[in-house]
Amino acid sequence: MTEPPVRADDPERTRILVVDDVPDNVDILDARLSSRGYLVVTATNGQEALDRVHGEAPHLILCDVMMPVIDGFEVSRRIKSDTSLPFIPIILVTAKDTAEDIVEGLEAGADDYISKPYNFKELEARVRAMLRIKRLQDELDQKNRELEVANKRLRKLSITDGLTGLFNHRHVHELLRDEWERSLRSGEPVGVAMLDLDRFKSINDTYGHPTGDVVLYETARIISETAREIDMVGRYGGEEFIAILPNTDEEAAAHFAERVRERVEAHLYRDEDNEIRMTVSCGVASAPLEGIDSPEALLKQADEALYSAKTSGRNRVIRSSEVAAAE
Repeated sequence: MTEPPVRADDPERTRILVVDDVPDNVDILDARLSSRGYLVVTATNGQEALDRVHGEAPHLILCDVMMPVIDGFEVSRRIKSDTSLPFIPIILVTAKDTAEDIVEGLEAGADDYISKPYNFKELEARVRAMLRIKRLQDELDQKNRELEVANKRLRKLSITDGLTGLFNHRHVHELLRDEWERSLRSGEPVGVAMLDLDRFKSINDTYGHPTGDVVLYETARIISETAREIDMVGRYGGEEFIAILPNTDEEAAAHFAERVRERVEAHLYRDEDNEIRMTVSCGVASAPLEGIDSPEALLKQADEALYSAKTSGRNRVIRSSEVAAAE
């Protein structure tokens, strides 16, 4: 669960972890910070500190450096390298105060360094400063999460059709280009099925556009349910749909289209006032095939097969190879 941003002026819900292997040092800091309203939790060694951090992350850590097994430098290193944890400021509290010690501590990930014996007013000021930084970082992280969610939402809106929820025309072309390139690399076929509702204009003219929208939405659902997880289904425009079928030759693409055709023909479309029967015409093509040297050529072959299905009686599936054989 995401920790709410900490307010530096709200110590009652601010947890500070004090880590020191000397009990007297722990007790002194515990008493001082608790008297200021902070919730203090303690650990007497580095491993215990790490366990507490992963149990319930504190808002700030005051950590001694010289401890057995896992020293303060290593505690800092492990906490700062753990991407599952939120930002936790670490102040190293130690008698080791040479420039080399300070540099080592800061490079290990500590955010501040205070030497023993320390002045309590200075320590409290550093605690408040670190908590302000914590609050600002938490607020920034929250804004970044909100921005990421908004960007995902915008991305989805930019690639989907508003009525059906399928991929839109522009994104279908991007997907087909990607799948074409993958097919060239792998040598696996890629199939395309173009599907067009028969006499759809008469539905809008007779029953109105809201009923037409129901027909489009239900048809999109039928195609999506018939498709595999790896297939990509889009609304190509108006009453026309497209399915990009990875690892699918022309025969398999025709079988897919036939299943859709049968389900559309068997489906009873309903809205509040009407019950309607529909049919769909389908054209399929697959690459690699002689004469198909681009995704645009593949689309053209499937579209020509669809045109043949429409002009030869509708409610049928025509393969690209059948069109070529008839020429």
